[in-house]
Amino acid sequence: MMKNLLASLRSFGHATARAAACAPLLLALATPAPVQAAKPAKPQVDAPGAKDHPLIQRFTGSWLFGAKTAEWEQTQFPVGMGVAHDRWSQTVPVEGRLTRLFYLAPRGKTPLEVHRSYQQALLAAGFKPRFSCEQACQDLYFAMDKTIDFDGGVQWAEGEVAGADDSTYSIEHGALSFDGRFLYGTLSKGGQEVHVMVYTSTAVNKTTNTTATFIQIVEPKAMATGQVQVNAAALQQGLAADGKIALYGLFFDTGKSEVKPESQPQLAEMAKLLQAQPALKVYIVGHTDSQGALDANLALSQARAQAVVQALVTQHKVDAKRLAAKGVANLAPVASNAAEEGRAKNRRVELVVQ
Repeated sequence: MMKNLLASLRSFGHATARAAACAPLLLALATPAPVQAAKPAKPQVDAPGAKDHPLIQRFTGSWLFGAKTAEWEQTQFPVGMGVAHDRWSQTVPVEGRLTRLFYLAPRGKTPLEVHRSYQQALLAAGFKPRFSCEQACQDLYFAMDKTIDFDGGVQWAEGEVAGADDSTYSIEHGALSFDGRFLYGTLSKGGQEVHVMVYTSTAVNKTTNTTATFIQIVEPKAMATGQVQVNAAALQQGLAADGKIALYGLFFDTGKSEVKPESQPQLAEMAKLLQAQPALKVYIVGHTDSQGALDANLALSQARAQAVVQALVTQHKVDAKRLAAKGVANLAPVASNAAEEGRAKNRRVELVVQ
């Protein structure tokens, strides 16, 4: 439902926001007509299985009406006001354990009070701000869903947002509006940086006298290894059939080029192949998804390819003359970059016959 509304109403929403910044909008870019309540609104019971994240508790008395957790996923955080093609254009991509939470504060609590409360609590815990937007944030808001698909897979509670004159609004697809504030930064936990974003706005429209908050948290972690290793025999078959083979058993931290220790099984199989075929020369080709600027991705993919070459030469005694590193960023995708499933396939290293 949300995607259909976004597709049909995005151009209208942009024009409306710029022409009348005080006009209330739902997250789906259109305020639904209130339904006259024939009976009291449903009790505000938290979404099934939902709970606060240990690092950031809810604003006192709030209702956790939507939640999602994923053990391994990539998402984006904004680091600037840029928007291009209805997406955030200035972002930091982060992979790890993902948590998304949606809250409604007690009626009468203003968006400013709620936002400042989260901000103060985070700062007191050692939060390091990296980006904030306090005014005219509507472009970022409109681009948020397309950038991070922030409601995909969310478990919603049953219930409504109360409006004026006993009217109610559905919260099934969220209750945020465009007149909100963004805050993004990091917290230290166990020697790692945990990424946190808070977006606070009016819930649905001003008649609700209620504040909604969306929180996104990513805890970087090592992905389970051994899931995608390709052995020497399979490498040989792939090269013989197609002249190349994609490898997903080589691991890097987000935005970095150092080969992680859990890549060793895949490196060993690559070395075994090369040792068994002394005449074989190959390109090590780095690929990225489309997140981030092309120039940065080109540099990153080249650095990662070179790091793999270096590991094969220094750790596995492969002759450097048989290897050549190339980075092509996101110029040769094997899947669509529109969703995380496709982007995960595009982030790879390929072995290509010279």
